[in-house]
Amino acid sequence: MKKLFIAMSALGLLLNSCEVNKTDTIDNDARQKNMTATTEINKAMQTGDVSKLDQYIAADAVDHASPAGDVMGIDNIKSMVSKVHTMGKNMKMEDIRTVADGEYVFQWMRLTGTTANDDMGMPVGSNYDINSIQVTRFKDGKAVEHWEFMQPADMAKMMGPQTAESTPIIDTVRNQ
Repeated sequence: MKKLFIAMSALGLLLNSCEVNKTDTIDNDARQKNMTATTEINKAMQTGDVSKLDQYIAADAVDHASPAGDVMGIDNIKSMVSKVHTMGKNMKMEDIRTVADGEYVFQWMRLTGTTANDDMGMPVGSNYDINSIQVTRFKDGKAVEHWEFMQPADMAKMMGPQTAESTPIIDTVRNQ
């Protein structure tokens, strides 16, 4: 009887230790849903089709990545996505690496294409090849905030031709 009790206790401990944590399952489901939403948002950027963005972006979302400042609200974000799409021909967004949890999706992206107008600060017909880090925060399965970080050299390309003498940051460093 004592051996049976020990065996049953051991089996109970083993089964208990193998139990999947429900929080991990919930986080994994949210992570997967957020990654899918991010993929769909990127498709809209490439195609210009913003018709499904309401499914993936919250009505009161804020995009902090605009050169003009924060873009607030789904309608303004849709307008911005449409405009970004018109700025480049053959725009491709390559997902180099994605890391996500239940709240944030971090992407290392490579954007390539040819400028279709001068809105990017480069002459029309210029090829671009830009790397960026995209950070998107999600709540209840929808994007609520977005940030983008680029290498200074890639940002300088979009600022148009400048000389070292006319670049304010160079002047600031020289004067220190």
